[in-house]
Amino acid sequence: MELNDEIKIAAPRDVVYAALNNPEILQECIPGCQELIKHSDTELEAKVVLKVGPVKARFSGNVTLDVSGAPDAFSLAGEGSGGAAGYAKGGADVTLEDVDGETLLKYTAKAEIGGKLAQLGNRLIHGTAKKLAGKFFTRFAELVGPAAEDESENAQA
Repeated sequence: MELNDEIKIAAPRDVVYAALNNPEILQECIPGCQELIKHSDTELEAKVVLKVGPVKARFSGNVTLDVSGAPDAFSLAGEGSGGAAGYAKGGADVTLEDVDGETLLKYTAKAEIGGKLAQLGNRLIHGTAKKLAGKFFTRFAELVGPAAEDESENAQA
């Protein structure tokens, strides 16, 4: 399964890049994320609870970041196990472009699933993945955009 999309974020590229590397922001954006632990600048561990159709599973997994193209691009790869529900593994390539003081974030993600989840059918899985990605990036844009900057300025006042 492959997903790709783009979203414009009302913040400069360096702010967006820093936020994409901030475990607190990521944890708040990832649907169902209960815990996100940063082991190093390139290694993260996550615990996520997701419901896909009739299957609800708790996934534990690891994510590895490749930041060699930073701050214009980076990629990530990860895999997680959901016990009897199955497993998921995949990755994403992300590019960040400056566009009139904002950032255009483009991503291409690929995922492979197995176990009970794989039996649910591609249409349900693809629809759920697209919905989860949409929730992530909508929340991310809310946290990183101008409203977030206004809140941090008010907190400092």
